[in-house]
Amino acid sequence: MPIILPQSFKEPVMELMDKELTPREIVTELDKFIIGQQAAKKAVAIALRNRYRRRKLPPELGDEIAPKNILMIGPTGVGKTEISRRLAKLTFSPFLKIEASKFTEIGYVGRDVESMIRDLVRMSVEMVKLEKIEEIRGKTERNVEERILDVLLPPLKRTANTVEQDEVGKFHDTREKLRRQLRGGLLEERIIEIEIKEKMSSPFEIFSNSGIEEIGIHIQEIIPGLGGGKSKRRKVKIKEARGYLLEEEQKRLLDMDQVNSLAVEKVEHSGIIFLDEVDKISGRETGHGPEVSREGVQRDLLPIIEGTTVNTRFGLVKTDHILFIGAGAFHVSKPSDLIPELQGRFPIRVELTSLDKKDFVKILTEPENALIKQYKALLETEGIHVEFTEDAVDEVAEIAEKVNEINENIGARRLHTVMEKVMEEISFDAPEMKKKKILIDKTYVEKQIKDIVEDQNLSRFIL
Repeated sequence: MPIILPQSFKEPVMELMDKELTPREIVTELDKFIIGQQAAKKAVAIALRNRYRRRKLPPELGDEIAPKNILMIGPTGVGKTEISRRLAKLTFSPFLKIEASKFTEIGYVGRDVESMIRDLVRMSVEMVKLEKIEEIRGKTERNVEERILDVLLPPLKRTANTVEQDEVGKFHDTREKLRRQLRGGLLEERIIEIEIKEKMSSPFEIFSNSGIEEIGIHIQEIIPGLGGGKSKRRKVKIKEARGYLLEEEQKRLLDMDQVNSLAVEKVEHSGIIFLDEVDKISGRETGHGPEVSREGVQRDLLPIIEGTTVNTRFGLVKTDHILFIGAGAFHVSKPSDLIPELQGRFPIRVELTSLDKKDFVKILTEPENALIKQYKALLETEGIHVEFTEDAVDEVAEIAEKVNEINENIGARRLHTVMEKVMEEISFDAPEMKKKKILIDKTYVEKQIKDIVEDQNLSRFIL
Protein backbone atom coordinates (compact mmCIF):
# COMPACT_ATOMS: atom_id res chain seq x y z
CA MET A 1 0.00 0.00 0.00
CA PRO A 2 1.61 3.31 -1.02
CA ILE A 3 1.89 5.66 1.96
CA ILE A 4 3.04 9.23 1.42
CA LEU A 5 5.24 10.46 4.25
CA PRO A 6 4.44 14.09 5.14
CA GLN A 7 7.27 16.60 4.88
CA SER A 8 6.43 17.89 8.33
CA PHE A 9 4.29 16.75 11.22
CA LYS A 10 3.66 20.36 12.24
CA GLU A 11 -0.07 20.86 11.99
CA PRO A 12 -0.92 23.10 9.02
CA VAL A 13 -3.16 25.45 10.94
CA MET A 14 -1.09 28.62 11.13
CA GLU A 15 -2.75 29.98 8.01
CA LEU A 16 -6.13 29.41 9.73
CA MET A 17 -5.20 31.49 12.77
CA ASP A 18 -6.87 34.69 11.60
CA LYS A 19 -9.61 32.98 9.62
CA GLU A 20 -13.05 32.16 10.97
CA LEU A 21 -13.73 28.61 9.85
CA THR A 22 -17.12 27.50 8.60
CA PRO A 23 -18.59 24.30 10.10
CA ARG A 24 -17.75 22.42 6.91
CA GLU A 25 -14.14 23.64 7.02
CA ILE A 26 -13.85 22.64 10.68
CA VAL A 27 -15.04 19.11 9.89
CA THR A 28 -12.59 18.95 6.96
CA GLU A 29 -9.71 19.89 9.25
CA LEU A 30 -10.79 17.34 11.86
CA ASP A 31 -11.02 14.67 9.14
CA LYS A 32 -7.25 15.03 8.63
CA PHE A 33 -6.62 13.54 12.07
CA ILE A 34 -9.75 11.64 13.14
CA ILE A 35 -11.44 8.79 11.28
CA GLY A 36 -15.25 8.65 11.26
CA GLN A 37 -17.44 10.04 14.06
CA GLN A 38 -19.11 12.55 11.74
CA ALA A 39 -21.97 13.28 14.15
CA ALA A 40 -19.55 14.39 16.88
CA LYS A 41 -17.48 16.45 14.45
CA LYS A 42 -20.60 18.16 13.15
CA ALA A 43 -21.78 18.98 16.67
CA VAL A 44 -18.49 20.58 17.76
CA ALA A 45 -18.22 22.45 14.45
CA ILE A 46 -21.63 24.04 14.97
CA ALA A 47 -20.81 24.90 18.59
CA LEU A 48 -17.60 26.57 17.47
CA ARG A 49 -19.32 28.53 14.68
CA ASN A 50 -21.97 29.73 17.13
CA ARG A 51 -19.22 31.40 19.13
CA TYR A 52 -18.25 33.38 16.06
CA ARG A 53 -21.89 34.28 15.44
CA ARG A 54 -22.34 35.41 19.04
CA ARG A 55 -19.40 37.79 18.80
CA LYS A 56 -21.08 39.47 15.83
CA LEU A 57 -24.18 40.30 17.88
CA PRO A 58 -24.69 43.42 20.03
CA PRO A 59 -23.23 42.83 23.53
CA GLU A 60 -26.61 43.06 25.26
CA LEU A 61 -27.92 40.16 23.14
CA GLY A 62 -24.66 38.21 22.83
CA ASP A 63 -24.25 38.01 26.61
CA GLU A 64 -27.61 36.27 26.87
CA ILE A 65 -26.69 33.46 24.47
CA ALA A 66 -25.19 30.57 26.42
CA PRO A 67 -22.92 27.99 24.72
CA LYS A 68 -24.56 24.71 23.76
CA ASN A 69 -22.44 22.27 25.76
CA ILE A 70 -21.95 18.80 24.30
CA LEU A 71 -22.09 15.36 25.90
CA MET A 72 -20.17 12.71 23.95
CA ILE A 73 -21.23 9.14 24.65
CA GLY A 74 -19.04 6.26 23.53
CA PRO A 75 -16.43 3.67 24.56
CA THR A 76 -12.81 4.56 25.18
CA GLY A 77 -10.44 5.01 22.27
CA VAL A 78 -12.98 6.14 19.65
CA GLY A 79 -11.87 9.77 19.41
CA LYS A 80 -13.75 11.79 22.06
CA THR A 81 -10.67 13.45 23.53
CA GLU A 82 -8.93 13.79 20.18
CA ILE A 83 -11.86 15.65 18.62
CA SER A 84 -11.88 18.20 21.46
CA ARG A 85 -8.10 18.58 21.50
CA ARG A 86 -7.86 19.11 17.74
CA LEU A 87 -10.75 21.56 17.88
CA ALA A 88 -8.87 23.68 20.42
CA LYS A 89 -5.69 23.58 18.32
CA LEU A 90 -7.62 24.64 15.23
CA THR A 91 -8.94 27.74 16.95
CA PHE A 92 -5.93 28.42 19.19
CA SER A 93 -8.27 28.23 22.18
CA PRO A 94 -7.23 27.52 25.78
CA PHE A 95 -8.02 23.85 26.30
CA LEU A 96 -8.09 21.74 29.46
CA LYS A 97 -8.81 18.02 29.78
CA ILE A 98 -9.73 16.85 33.24
CA GLU A 99 -11.38 13.75 34.67
CA ALA A 100 -14.58 14.46 36.58
CA SER A 101 -13.76 11.58 38.94
CA LYS A 102 -10.84 13.62 40.34
CA PHE A 103 -13.32 15.75 42.21
CA THR A 104 -14.60 12.73 44.15
CA GLU A 105 -11.19 12.02 45.69
CA ILE A 106 -11.03 12.52 49.43
CA GLY A 107 -8.16 14.02 51.40
CA TYR A 108 -5.21 16.18 50.42
CA VAL A 109 -5.22 14.97 46.81
CA GLY A 110 -8.83 16.04 46.27
CA ARG A 111 -9.45 19.19 44.25
CA ASP A 112 -12.26 21.68 44.17
CA VAL A 113 -14.10 22.22 40.91
CA GLU A 114 -12.92 25.83 40.57
CA SER A 115 -9.34 24.58 40.19
CA MET A 116 -10.04 23.62 36.56
CA ILE A 117 -10.81 27.26 35.76
CA ARG A 118 -7.55 28.35 37.42
CA ASP A 119 -5.64 25.73 35.42
CA LEU A 120 -7.31 26.90 32.21
CA VAL A 121 -6.38 30.52 32.91
CA ARG A 122 -2.75 29.54 33.56
CA MET A 123 -2.66 27.76 30.20
CA SER A 124 -4.20 30.79 28.53
CA VAL A 125 -1.58 33.10 30.06
CA GLU A 126 1.18 30.91 28.61
CA MET A 127 -0.53 30.90 25.20
CA VAL A 128 -0.91 34.69 25.09
CA LYS A 129 2.63 35.12 26.42
CA LEU A 130 4.04 33.01 23.58
CA GLU A 131 1.96 34.98 21.05
CA LYS A 132 3.28 38.29 22.41
CA ILE A 133 6.86 36.98 22.47
CA GLU A 134 6.46 36.10 18.79
CA GLU A 135 5.18 39.62 18.07
CA ILE A 136 8.21 41.27 19.69
CA ARG A 137 10.73 38.70 18.44
CA GLY A 138 12.29 41.06 15.93
CA LYS A 139 12.79 43.82 18.50
CA THR A 140 14.17 41.49 21.17
CA GLU A 141 16.65 39.92 18.74
CA ARG A 142 17.86 43.37 17.65
CA ASN A 143 18.28 44.45 21.28
CA VAL A 144 20.22 41.28 22.12
CA GLU A 145 22.48 41.84 19.13
CA GLU A 146 23.22 45.39 20.28
CA ARG A 147 23.96 44.22 23.84
CA ILE A 148 26.40 41.59 22.60
CA LEU A 149 28.08 44.15 20.36
CA ASP A 150 28.36 46.54 23.34
CA VAL A 151 30.28 43.81 25.19
CA LEU A 152 32.51 43.01 22.21
CA LEU A 153 33.13 46.67 21.44
CA PRO A 154 32.14 49.04 24.26
CA PRO A 155 30.66 52.38 23.09
CA LEU A 156 32.99 55.36 22.82
CA LYS A 157 33.19 57.39 25.99
CA ARG A 158 32.56 61.06 25.43
CA THR A 159 34.88 63.32 27.41
CA ALA A 160 34.78 67.06 27.76
CA ASN A 161 36.29 67.27 24.29
CA THR A 162 34.23 65.97 21.41
CA VAL A 163 35.30 62.64 19.96
CA GLU A 164 37.32 62.90 16.78
CA GLN A 165 35.25 62.32 13.65
CA ASP A 166 37.66 59.76 12.20
CA GLU A 167 37.62 57.89 15.51
CA VAL A 168 33.80 57.72 15.36
CA GLY A 169 33.97 56.47 11.78
CA LYS A 170 36.52 53.82 12.70
CA PHE A 171 34.35 52.72 15.63
CA HIS A 172 31.26 52.33 13.42
CA ASP A 173 33.21 50.40 10.77
CA THR A 174 34.55 47.99 13.39
CA ARG A 175 31.10 47.57 14.94
CA GLU A 176 29.50 46.79 11.57
CA LYS A 177 32.24 44.29 10.82
CA LEU A 178 31.55 42.56 14.14
CA ARG A 179 27.80 42.66 13.39
CA ARG A 180 28.36 40.84 10.09
CA GLN A 181 30.52 38.22 11.79
CA LEU A 182 27.91 37.83 14.54
CA ARG A 183 25.08 37.33 12.06
CA GLY A 184 27.22 34.94 10.07
CA GLY A 185 27.74 32.73 13.13
CA LEU A 186 31.51 33.28 13.19
CA LEU A 187 31.66 34.44 16.81
CA GLU A 188 29.45 31.82 18.47
CA GLU A 189 32.35 30.23 20.40
CA ARG A 190 33.88 33.50 21.64
CA ILE A 191 33.76 33.97 25.41
CA ILE A 192 32.19 37.17 26.73
CA GLU A 193 31.34 38.38 30.23
CA ILE A 194 27.72 39.34 30.91
CA GLU A 195 25.46 39.98 33.88
CA ILE A 196 22.97 37.17 34.50
CA LYS A 197 20.06 37.36 36.90
CA GLU A 198 19.60 34.38 39.17
CA LYS A 199 16.39 32.45 38.57
CA MET A 200 13.84 32.10 41.32
CA SER A 201 12.78 28.86 42.91
CA SER A 202 9.40 27.25 42.25
CA PRO A 203 6.17 28.93 43.37
CA PHE A 204 4.64 28.46 46.80
CA GLU A 205 1.99 25.85 47.45
CA ILE A 206 -0.46 26.57 50.22
CA PHE A 207 -3.34 24.78 51.88
CA SER A 208 -6.67 26.48 51.54
CA ASN A 209 -10.30 25.55 51.99
CA SER A 210 -10.22 24.72 48.30
CA GLY A 211 -7.49 22.12 48.71
CA ILE A 212 -3.88 22.46 47.65
CA GLU A 213 -3.52 25.30 45.19
CA GLU A 214 -0.40 26.69 43.61
CA ILE A 215 -0.37 30.43 44.19
CA GLY A 216 2.71 31.05 42.08
CA ILE A 217 3.84 34.20 43.88
CA HIS A 218 7.56 34.61 43.41
CA ILE A 219 9.56 36.24 46.18
CA GLN A 220 10.96 38.88 43.86
CA GLU A 221 7.42 39.97 43.01
CA ILE A 222 6.98 40.93 46.68
CA ILE A 223 10.45 42.18 47.59
CA PRO A 224 12.76 42.58 44.57
CA GLY A 225 16.23 41.24 45.18
CA LEU A 226 15.26 39.15 48.22
CA GLY A 227 16.06 35.45 47.85
CA GLY A 228 16.73 35.78 44.14
CA GLY A 229 16.72 38.12 41.20
CA LYS A 230 20.31 39.19 41.97
CA SER A 231 22.74 39.73 39.12
CA LYS A 232 26.13 38.10 38.86
CA ARG A 233 28.79 38.33 36.18
CA ARG A 234 29.56 35.17 34.23
CA LYS A 235 31.82 34.28 31.36
CA VAL A 236 29.88 32.37 28.71
CA LYS A 237 30.05 31.68 24.99
CA ILE A 238 28.11 34.06 22.77
CA LYS A 239 25.72 31.29 21.65
CA GLU A 240 24.88 30.68 25.33
CA ALA A 241 24.75 34.38 26.22
CA ARG A 242 22.19 34.98 23.48
CA GLY A 243 19.67 32.76 25.28
CA TYR A 244 20.11 34.56 28.62
CA LEU A 245 19.89 37.99 27.07
CA LEU A 246 16.89 37.06 24.92
CA GLU A 247 14.98 35.94 28.02
CA GLU A 248 15.85 39.19 29.82
CA GLU A 249 14.71 41.33 26.88
CA GLN A 250 11.45 39.42 26.60
CA LYS A 251 10.72 40.02 30.28
CA ARG A 252 11.58 43.70 29.91
CA LEU A 253 9.43 44.29 26.83
CA LEU A 254 6.42 42.14 27.78
CA ASP A 255 3.55 43.93 29.47
CA MET A 256 2.37 41.15 31.77
CA ASP A 257 -0.69 43.12 32.90
CA GLN A 258 -1.84 43.21 29.29
CA VAL A 259 -0.97 39.52 28.83
CA ASN A 260 -3.00 38.54 31.90
CA SER A 261 -5.95 40.66 30.82
CA LEU A 262 -5.97 39.17 27.30
CA ALA A 263 -5.59 35.65 28.73
CA VAL A 264 -8.64 36.06 30.96
CA GLU A 265 -10.63 37.44 28.02
CA LYS A 266 -9.50 34.51 25.87
CA VAL A 267 -10.69 32.02 28.49
CA GLU A 268 -14.05 33.75 28.90
CA HIS A 269 -14.83 33.81 25.18
CA SER A 270 -12.83 30.90 23.70
CA GLY A 271 -12.03 28.49 26.54
CA ILE A 272 -12.83 24.79 26.11
CA ILE A 273 -12.97 22.32 29.01
CA PHE A 274 -13.14 18.61 28.21
CA LEU A 275 -14.74 16.91 31.20
CA ASP A 276 -13.95 13.22 30.89
CA GLU A 277 -15.44 10.31 32.87
CA VAL A 278 -18.74 12.11 33.45
CA ASP A 279 -20.36 8.67 33.73
CA LYS A 280 -18.26 8.02 36.86
CA ILE A 281 -20.03 10.82 38.73
CA SER A 282 -23.55 9.97 37.55
CA GLY A 283 -25.88 8.45 40.10
CA ARG A 284 -28.61 9.55 42.46
CA GLU A 285 -28.35 9.98 46.20
CA THR A 286 -29.44 6.94 48.22
CA GLY A 287 -28.44 8.29 51.63
CA HIS A 288 -25.11 6.51 51.99
CA GLY A 289 -22.13 5.23 50.02
CA PRO A 290 -20.28 6.74 47.06
CA GLU A 291 -23.48 7.97 45.40
CA VAL A 292 -23.56 10.86 47.86
CA SER A 293 -20.10 11.93 46.76
CA ARG A 294 -20.99 11.63 43.07
CA GLU A 295 -24.09 13.76 43.36
CA GLY A 296 -22.13 16.25 45.44
CA VAL A 297 -19.60 16.59 42.61
CA GLN A 298 -22.42 17.15 40.12
CA ARG A 299 -23.86 19.93 42.29
CA ASP A 300 -20.39 21.49 42.63
CA LEU A 301 -19.93 21.40 38.85
CA LEU A 302 -23.34 22.88 38.15
CA PRO A 303 -22.61 26.57 38.94
CA ILE A 304 -19.34 26.45 36.98
CA ILE A 305 -21.11 25.09 33.90
CA GLU A 306 -24.17 27.34 34.36
CA GLY A 307 -21.99 30.41 34.66
CA THR A 308 -20.30 31.92 37.68
CA THR A 309 -17.31 34.07 38.55
CA VAL A 310 -14.11 32.38 39.73
CA ASN A 311 -11.34 34.25 41.50
CA THR A 312 -7.86 33.49 40.11
CA ARG A 313 -4.47 35.10 40.65
CA PHE A 314 -4.88 36.70 37.21
CA GLY A 315 -8.26 38.27 38.00
CA LEU A 316 -11.93 37.37 38.08
CA VAL A 317 -13.03 34.94 35.36
CA LYS A 318 -16.62 34.52 34.19
CA THR A 319 -17.45 30.99 33.05
CA ASP A 320 -20.71 31.87 31.27
CA HIS A 321 -19.34 31.34 27.75
CA ILE A 322 -16.73 28.62 28.29
CA LEU A 323 -17.59 25.58 26.15
CA PHE A 324 -17.87 22.38 28.20
CA ILE A 325 -17.59 19.05 26.40
CA GLY A 326 -18.53 16.15 28.63
CA ALA A 327 -17.62 12.56 27.77
CA GLY A 328 -18.15 9.11 29.13
CA ALA A 329 -18.67 5.48 28.14
CA PHE A 330 -21.93 5.21 30.13
CA HIS A 331 -21.72 1.39 30.15
CA VAL A 332 -23.13 1.02 33.66
CA SER A 333 -24.94 4.31 34.12
CA LYS A 334 -26.74 6.43 31.54
CA PRO A 335 -26.97 10.21 30.92
CA SER A 336 -30.41 10.30 32.55
CA ASP A 337 -28.75 9.28 35.83
CA LEU A 338 -27.21 12.74 36.06
CA ILE A 339 -29.12 15.27 38.14
CA PRO A 340 -31.72 17.08 35.96
CA GLU A 341 -30.03 20.47 36.32
CA LEU A 342 -26.77 19.10 34.95
CA GLN A 343 -28.51 17.23 32.15
CA GLY A 344 -30.04 20.52 31.05
CA ARG A 345 -26.58 22.06 30.78
CA PHE A 346 -25.53 19.48 28.16
CA PRO A 347 -28.32 19.94 25.60
CA ILE A 348 -26.41 18.37 22.71
CA ARG A 349 -25.88 14.59 22.91
CA VAL A 350 -23.80 12.72 20.36
CA GLU A 351 -23.06 9.00 20.37
CA LEU A 352 -19.71 7.85 19.03
CA THR A 353 -19.56 4.46 17.37
CA SER A 354 -17.11 1.65 18.11
CA LEU A 355 -14.26 1.14 15.64
CA ASP A 356 -13.91 -1.93 13.42
CA LYS A 357 -11.19 -3.32 11.13
CA LYS A 358 -11.97 -0.89 8.28
CA ASP A 359 -11.62 2.04 10.66
CA PHE A 360 -8.33 0.67 11.99
CA VAL A 361 -6.91 0.41 8.44
CA LYS A 362 -7.80 4.05 7.83
CA ILE A 363 -6.36 5.13 11.19
CA LEU A 364 -3.10 3.36 10.37
CA THR A 365 -2.67 5.03 6.98
CA GLU A 366 -4.88 8.04 6.25
CA PRO A 367 -4.56 10.77 8.93
CA GLU A 368 -1.68 13.22 8.77
CA ASN A 369 -0.41 11.76 12.04
CA ALA A 370 -1.12 8.14 11.06
CA LEU A 371 0.73 5.52 13.11
CA ILE A 372 2.55 3.99 10.14
CA LYS A 373 3.73 7.44 9.02
CA GLN A 374 5.05 8.05 12.53
CA TYR A 375 7.04 4.78 12.61
CA LYS A 376 8.43 5.40 9.14
CA ALA A 377 9.54 8.90 10.11
CA LEU A 378 11.17 7.65 13.32
CA LEU A 379 13.18 4.97 11.49
CA GLU A 380 14.17 7.40 8.72
CA THR A 381 16.26 9.16 11.37
CA GLU A 382 18.38 5.98 11.53
CA GLY A 383 18.61 5.82 7.74
CA ILE A 384 16.15 2.89 7.61
CA HIS A 385 13.43 3.04 4.94
CA VAL A 386 10.39 0.94 5.86
CA GLU A 387 7.52 0.01 3.57
CA PHE A 388 4.27 -1.66 4.61
CA THR A 389 2.32 -3.82 2.18
CA GLU A 390 -1.45 -3.63 2.06
CA ASP A 391 -1.89 -7.11 3.52
CA ALA A 392 0.44 -6.19 6.43
CA VAL A 393 -1.76 -3.21 7.32
CA ASP A 394 -4.86 -5.42 7.08
CA GLU A 395 -3.29 -7.99 9.39
CA VAL A 396 -2.40 -5.38 12.03
CA ALA A 397 -5.97 -4.01 11.88
CA GLU A 398 -7.44 -7.51 12.14
CA ILE A 399 -5.31 -8.42 15.18
CA ALA A 400 -6.28 -5.15 16.91
CA GLU A 401 -9.96 -5.87 16.29
CA LYS A 402 -9.59 -9.47 17.53
CA VAL A 403 -7.85 -8.45 20.75
CA ASN A 404 -10.49 -5.78 21.40
CA GLU A 405 -13.23 -8.41 21.02
CA ILE A 406 -11.60 -10.91 23.40
CA ASN A 407 -10.36 -8.42 25.99
CA GLU A 408 -11.40 -4.94 27.04
CA ASN A 409 -12.30 -2.84 24.01
CA ILE A 410 -9.92 0.13 24.15
CA GLY A 411 -10.57 1.24 20.59
CA ALA A 412 -7.79 2.75 18.49
CA ARG A 413 -5.37 2.68 21.44
CA ARG A 414 -5.01 -1.04 20.75
CA LEU A 415 -3.21 -0.21 17.50
CA HIS A 416 -0.36 1.38 19.44
CA THR A 417 0.42 -1.80 21.34
CA VAL A 418 0.04 -4.09 18.31
CA MET A 419 2.26 -1.84 16.17
CA GLU A 420 4.86 -1.63 18.92
CA LYS A 421 5.01 -5.44 19.02
CA VAL A 422 5.33 -5.65 15.22
CA MET A 423 8.10 -3.02 15.09
CA GLU A 424 9.94 -4.14 18.23
CA GLU A 425 12.86 -5.98 16.57
CA ILE A 426 13.41 -3.37 13.85
CA SER A 427 13.31 -0.51 16.36
CA PHE A 428 15.83 -2.31 18.59
CA ASP A 429 18.28 -3.29 15.82
CA ALA A 430 17.92 -0.16 13.65
CA PRO A 431 21.20 1.57 14.67
CA GLU A 432 23.27 -1.53 13.70
CA MET A 433 21.29 -2.58 10.63
CA LYS A 434 23.20 -2.82 7.35
CA LYS A 435 20.07 -3.39 5.32
CA LYS A 436 18.55 0.04 4.82
CA LYS A 437 15.32 -0.97 3.06
CA ILE A 438 12.81 -3.17 4.86
CA LEU A 439 9.53 -4.49 3.50
CA ILE A 440 6.94 -5.43 6.11
CA ASP A 441 4.33 -7.83 4.74
CA LYS A 442 1.66 -10.08 6.21
CA THR A 443 4.16 -12.89 6.80
CA TYR A 444 6.41 -10.63 8.86
CA VAL A 445 3.47 -9.37 10.93
CA GLU A 446 2.29 -12.94 11.59
CA LYS A 447 5.81 -13.95 12.64
CA GLN A 448 6.10 -11.06 15.12
CA ILE A 449 2.72 -11.69 16.74
CA LYS A 450 2.62 -15.48 16.34
CA ASP A 451 2.74 -16.10 20.09
CA ILE A 452 -0.13 -13.80 20.95
CA VAL A 453 -2.28 -15.22 18.15
CA GLU A 454 -1.80 -18.78 19.40
CA ASP A 455 -2.25 -17.92 23.09
CA GLN A 456 -5.83 -17.57 24.27
CA ASN A 457 -4.80 -15.27 27.10
CA LEU A 458 -3.87 -12.38 24.82
CA SER A 459 -3.79 -9.93 27.71
CA ARG A 460 -0.47 -11.46 28.76
CA PHE A 461 1.13 -9.87 25.73
CA ILE A 462 -1.01 -6.91 24.75
CA LEU A 463 -2.78 -4.39 26.95
